[in-house]
Amino acid sequence: MNSEDKQGDVVLKLSGVEAGYGRIQALNGIDLEVRRGQIVTLLGANGAGKTTTLKTISGLVRATAGSVTLEGEDITEMKANDIARLGLVHVPEGRHILRGLSVRENLELGAFTVRDPALRKSRMQEAFRLFPILEERQHQDGSLLSGGEQQMLAMGRALMQGPKVLLLDEPSMGLAPILVLETMKIVKRLNQEEGTTILLVEQNARLALKLAHYGYVLEGGNIRMQNDAKSLREDASIVQAYLGD
Repeated sequence: MNSEDKQGDVVLKLSGVEAGYGRIQALNGIDLEVRRGQIVTLLGANGAGKTTTLKTISGLVRATAGSVTLEGEDITEMKANDIARLGLVHVPEGRHILRGLSVRENLELGAFTVRDPALRKSRMQEAFRLFPILEERQHQDGSLLSGGEQQMLAMGRALMQGPKVLLLDEPSMGLAPILVLETMKIVKRLNQEEGTTILLVEQNARLALKLAHYGYVLEGGNIRMQNDAKSLREDASIVQAYLGD
């Protein structure tokens, strides 16, 4: 891969990573890089290993071989909460908004690693700037928000940690088409306005490749293809498998 194919320094790197669940091998020695300031997307059919990749990076699933590094530091054996403190933040599929807690309280939980009250306050203000509806409904039970609003809350909660890398797993899952577009616009804003580096797993491959700088195709726990997003959009095999006519 030529250096001009990507921008910025490598902030997240997987080398020969294997992982699974019991006797089931889900990842078979994958190599992957995410460069600072980019959106990188993972494509693949259901069961290809996309979610397992994100969980292995964030420490929710333990790698059985290979290594994961964040800014050159080996985080392979670290616990998930310690990885989060280093600035690698995972927004899982399903949003996981806590019932009985207000929108504001859900956001505050995202800043559990932040001890400086002034920094917590400024990040809350930034979350409200990015997602005005959250400020309007900050005292409402977060679990009572619409699906799109809950996705905004999940992303706002992640931003409260000041992520160096944001892992987004199926952010448009279950949303109406108009909300899918709105969610993708938010992802683009986070990258362009906030400079957030993003590793994106998204069921809508066409939209993901429009947003991303670079993409990887997973199949059966293996990286089958990788290229800049534009080239993947124009690749006949990708079009047939993931993008339709």
